[in-house]
Amino acid sequence: MSGRPEQLFPLFAGLETLDGVGPKTARLLSQSGLETPRDLLFSLPYAVVDRRRRETIKGVDLPKTLTVEITVGTHRPPRNRGGAYRIFVEDSQSEFQLVFFHARGDYLKKILPEGSKRVISGKLELFDGVAQMVHPDHVVTVDQSKSIPEFEPVYHLTQGITQKTAFKAAQSALSRLPDLAEWVDPAQFARQTWPAWADAVKMAHHPQGADDVAAFSPARERLAYDELLAHQLTLALARQRERKARGVISVGTGAFQSRVLKNLPYRPTNAQSRAIDEIATDMASPERMNRLLQGDVGAGKTLVALMALLIAVEAGGQGVMMAPTEILARQHLAGLRPLAEDAGVVLEILTGRDKGAERRAKLAALKAGQIHILVGTHAVFQEDVSFNDLRLAIVDEQHRFGVRQRMELSEKGQGADVLVMTATPIPRSLALAQYGDMDVSVLDEKPPGRKPIKTAIVSTQRMDEVVAHLRSAIDGGKQCYWVCPLVDESEVSDLTAAEERFKHLRALLGETNVGLVHGQMPPAEKDAAMAAFENGETKVLVATTVIEVGVNVPNATIMVIERAETFGLAQLHQLRGRVGRGLDASTCLLMYQAPLSEGGRQRLEVLRETEDGFRIAETDLQMRGAGDLIGTAQSGLPRFQIADLERQASLMAVAQTDARALLATDPKLTSERGRAARVLLWLMKQDQAIRLISVG
Repeated sequence: MSGRPEQLFPLFAGLETLDGVGPKTARLLSQSGLETPRDLLFSLPYAVVDRRRRETIKGVDLPKTLTVEITVGTHRPPRNRGGAYRIFVEDSQSEFQLVFFHARGDYLKKILPEGSKRVISGKLELFDGVAQMVHPDHVVTVDQSKSIPEFEPVYHLTQGITQKTAFKAAQSALSRLPDLAEWVDPAQFARQTWPAWADAVKMAHHPQGADDVAAFSPARERLAYDELLAHQLTLALARQRERKARGVISVGTGAFQSRVLKNLPYRPTNAQSRAIDEIATDMASPERMNRLLQGDVGAGKTLVALMALLIAVEAGGQGVMMAPTEILARQHLAGLRPLAEDAGVVLEILTGRDKGAERRAKLAALKAGQIHILVGTHAVFQEDVSFNDLRLAIVDEQHRFGVRQRMELSEKGQGADVLVMTATPIPRSLALAQYGDMDVSVLDEKPPGRKPIKTAIVSTQRMDEVVAHLRSAIDGGKQCYWVCPLVDESEVSDLTAAEERFKHLRALLGETNVGLVHGQMPPAEKDAAMAAFENGETKVLVATTVIEVGVNVPNATIMVIERAETFGLAQLHQLRGRVGRGLDASTCLLMYQAPLSEGGRQRLEVLRETEDGFRIAETDLQMRGAGDLIGTAQSGLPRFQIADLERQASLMAVAQTDARALLATDPKLTSERGRAARVLLWLMKQDQAIRLISVG
């Protein structure tokens, strides 16, 4: 795998080597990320214009793009400057006009001399009952009419580049297509009736009608699959390397687990038991575990996490659980400690706040193995933190926790198993794109006793009613969250919005009843505000979205979300999941500012209809697209040029199975199909994968 295969050289040459592409065009193309002939080949046309020749324009519904042979009649130059230059023409049965603006008459007389025959193509429209073609796209002599394609592809254009230039450049790039060995699995290939790679590229650039530019056309589907396969091969190579990094064998005895289960007021759900078994099997195998635990709000991930940590302890090792913020780390501590203590297991917390002698004592106990389970923030990554025998690392709710960080974490424990937990239900296609190197366990049942949450949609004009509703809930001993809108990207204005609402509610509900927490607060103040709410000292907590993940106050039964239409569906679902944690029925009020857009209304109604996070996430994906859903900037989601994650979710799953199967039989990609797959990785610029093979 020393370098790019020679047969791909022509596709990775400079753009200026293509017909009709000079330095200026090349510069314009590169501004939109097109730098080589390969990039042009993967920028497929999005529409097609039917330019098949017809006898006459008679009887056609206008406006329409038409191609027809004409006889040129009289020229009528404009009466005043900037007016229209008209040429009267007729086909075999009908008359119409060609119209030009800012045209040079001598030029038009040269290309359309009176009495001559020409073939023209362009959009014909009716103006005041007269059929006119303004600026035809093509004007050629009859013997040149073959140069007008019957079906003309339409490309996404960069400023300053015409369809003609784009077409010519694409045709020139197509002339360099190498004949590449097939990398798609033969069985898959036969099942799908897909064309070979080079044929697929040609067909995609020569559509013969609207169906050929649709995602489901065989040629496009094949090219989308190639893209997904290259991506999944990269993830599968990373996974293979992770698993090859020898894991440790941790076999639980069940001693601590059974004590915890005995003290639980309920039995684990089937989904929880299944996830615990999958994790136990992974931990007992010599390969390193790399698993994603995906669970909806309130599906009981904490119990599964604790059981996994106890397996590590039963096997004579230690476990660590990492949370993104100190608030969350302390919540995990509060949730896990009583259960762990019942089982006789030592659980400690380590955050950036631990200083001096206290920190040194914790580190010594950790190194000596006296602390069995450590809960912490990324402070556990620091140099001076070392474990006696780290077997399992659990990472909570980290969209920003990529493959690289997972590798760093596992270096703390030679071969420690890794479990990533997320409370954001991600549609399967996105989970595969983002976490394709991992194995996935899903918690899709709610533990018994969770009450459904009633969700209502109200306009901000009814603010007084909402506040009155809060007042009676507080009088009844209940607590409420009030989430303020994200005004814009700047945290300053979000802060003002939150502070204004805080003052307003204090004035109405009493000074001591209302607390405030936002992103700009120093951590100590934030924790104090949260603690006051958790202890029931304050009854209403006004917050920006800091409370989104993991806050647990069973007595809070109302969630008000102001300007709910400005939040993403997944985010609203997460926020709503902060209530309904106790024994009482809970309500979530989605306040919107009228008028609501159609999309805004649909999104809020999905929330009103269902509490199933996976259904909500699928809807979100259809409505907003993949990039938005996870916030593309930090999503770690690949950018696909052809594949469409929303509509081709099933292809992604096939690609994952295929990539893993290929590597299982051919881990170094040296077989005939393996070598073809290497070429695919180069073609798709999967440099990371190429490095993994050359290193591996």
